[in-house]
Amino acid sequence: MAPAPTKTHCPYCSLQCGITLDTSGGRVELAPQRDFPTNRGGLCAKGWTAADLLGHPDRLTGPLIRDDRGSPLRRASWNEALERVVAAFQRAQRDHGPNAVGCFGGGGLTNEKAYQLGKFARVALRTSAIDYNGRFCMSSAAAATNRSFGIDRGLPFPLADIAQADVILLVGSNPAETMPPAMQFFDEGRDGGAKHIVVDPRRTATAARADLHLQPVPGTDLALANGMLNVIAREGLIDEEYVAARTTGFEAVRRGVRLYWPDRAERITGVPENDIVVAARMLAKADRAMILTARGAEQHSSGTDTAQAFINLALALGLPGRPFSGFATITGQGNGQGGREHGQKCDQLPGYRRLDDPVARAHVARVWGINPADLPAPGQSAYEMLSGMGSSGGVRALWVLASNVAVSAPNALHVAERLKALDFLVVSDIFLSETAALADVVLPTSQWAEESGTMTNLEGRVIMRRAAIAPPGDVRSDLDVMSDLAKRLGAQGFSADPKEVFEELSRASQGGKADYRGISYERIEAGDGVFWPCPSAMYPDTPRLFVEDFPTPDRRAHFHVTEQQGAAELPDDDYPYYLTTGRVLRQYQSGTQTRRVAALADGDGGPVAQLHPTLARRVGVGDGEKVRLTTRRGEVVMTARMDRGIRPDTVFAPFHWGGAACINRLTNPELDPHSRMPSFKVCAVAVSPAGADAEPVTSREGD
Repeated sequence: MAPAPTKTHCPYCSLQCGITLDTSGGRVELAPQRDFPTNRGGLCAKGWTAADLLGHPDRLTGPLIRDDRGSPLRRASWNEALERVVAAFQRAQRDHGPNAVGCFGGGGLTNEKAYQLGKFARVALRTSAIDYNGRFCMSSAAAATNRSFGIDRGLPFPLADIAQADVILLVGSNPAETMPPAMQFFDEGRDGGAKHIVVDPRRTATAARADLHLQPVPGTDLALANGMLNVIAREGLIDEEYVAARTTGFEAVRRGVRLYWPDRAERITGVPENDIVVAARMLAKADRAMILTARGAEQHSSGTDTAQAFINLALALGLPGRPFSGFATITGQGNGQGGREHGQKCDQLPGYRRLDDPVARAHVARVWGINPADLPAPGQSAYEMLSGMGSSGGVRALWVLASNVAVSAPNALHVAERLKALDFLVVSDIFLSETAALADVVLPTSQWAEESGTMTNLEGRVIMRRAAIAPPGDVRSDLDVMSDLAKRLGAQGFSADPKEVFEELSRASQGGKADYRGISYERIEAGDGVFWPCPSAMYPDTPRLFVEDFPTPDRRAHFHVTEQQGAAELPDDDYPYYLTTGRVLRQYQSGTQTRRVAALADGDGGPVAQLHPTLARRVGVGDGEKVRLTTRRGEVVMTARMDRGIRPDTVFAPFHWGGAACINRLTNPELDPHSRMPSFKVCAVAVSPAGADAEPVTSREGD
């Protein structure tokens, strides 16, 4: 009798669409689950082709090592590779102290791996040097929602609620391309008469469906939010009863937004005054309204305050906690939510606890069987750690898991140079990414269909990823490798069994903001997942937050005054335009997976720079010709694509490609003071024609 298809989830974005894998015919057949709540039978091009990653000829199937920095990678046994790692870690810590060894994780790791990596760093290595690529994704939104609502869960309501809202303001997000199955909920709402407002410098596929498209100057979303709140306050549309009963701090915000009258907001943002007024009234007069933000608003040096400004707008309208209303931030990476809850961040412990909280330290130390005093202090954020690698006082040996920082980090040429400056680099991945190609040791890891574990999607729904096939060759899971390395380093208590690790995670999270104590594998598998917080097995899960109050000390949501600061780097005579970056339909993150899928690569057309025809004529570039983009950090040569839907002062480029097309060679690493988020979404750029055979230069000043 043939085995039943395995129910599992897509390996890409935070929708974690339900799929099935059928291996009964001797090959893997992928199909969508018709009844899973986030996709309801839908998949995007990436999801439909996800099985192409299995059995791919580029797949890493055994450990690789270099005999010295000048030699190529060669095949090695696991024992030789791990002994090389242990010796390098011990040597770095002996010569430079415990924080000389660092760990860099990823938002695609399962909850079990993310939890165990944080434990490994702090118990087996006793280092404070750990962070992850989610710092480059959700950190600004997390900082803002934590300080206003007391908790960070991207969507505090199920995704399907979107279809029930009368008006939606969508800021800096393009789900039609980045998570197409989610569009069915937006479409359902519009079919029922809902009105949608999209804020984006480009006329994206999402903006094209909107009733109103606002195109601000990159980096001015905060002024737009304050301008809308000015209109609402001036026209008496504030929900004064809600503000008085459920919030604090509004009067200071009310005074602050008096300066953002609509014509001033127009001068700052470039959005017509009338459109600002219309958008504000649409939101304020809706019975059920939502404000959704994403990376376009948040990946800035003032991203936390920008997210805060839209939270202020939502609170003034009384949206959070009301039926089919609210404020939410759209998580991007597959386990972007769970990955930031259980200890990968430099300042966190499991359950979304703070590492500098003595009570949290004591609780987690008990679970781990160590003295709280042995836990290290908070470390540096992702870019700060990467930028200081190989220098005095910085990380000298680094372990990277499921992240391609040579492509995804800002100022990527500089980061690549710092990777080369390390005494030792070990990378765990499924393919030889641009980062893995620089490593001294490469460890092959099992991927999504070859292992079991939990993920937490954009709704805060904890779901089960199930193994359908065995890993190829000499591949091991990250949990197995962490367990082995911990033993070699003299540390005990690191299981390779994901269920055992999850049970420990649930104990460690107990009492924290992200409380998983009542979640078990059995409870997840009994339905469509379990929403956290869920503090006990007898307790119902929590699909909707803020219905009665907020998890802050005073049980109220908090307003915070925000001021438009301007981008960290503005156009000038030498770099006269704005550069902004983002994703495209057929690619995902650094492209390590999707660039290897022929159906995606062939249909994509490769990396292109999107320019308005007016800008293209001004600089002398034709459609399909090579264009040189230059910032203070380097140059990239791409193919120009004309698009009348983008602002004439702005260039857009996707960040999925490495090498000569790596747009993050150009992006600004200026950090948000609250979240330590780099300024990916805006920097100053010069645009010029490039010859057909042009190649980019290497790094510029400071590198």
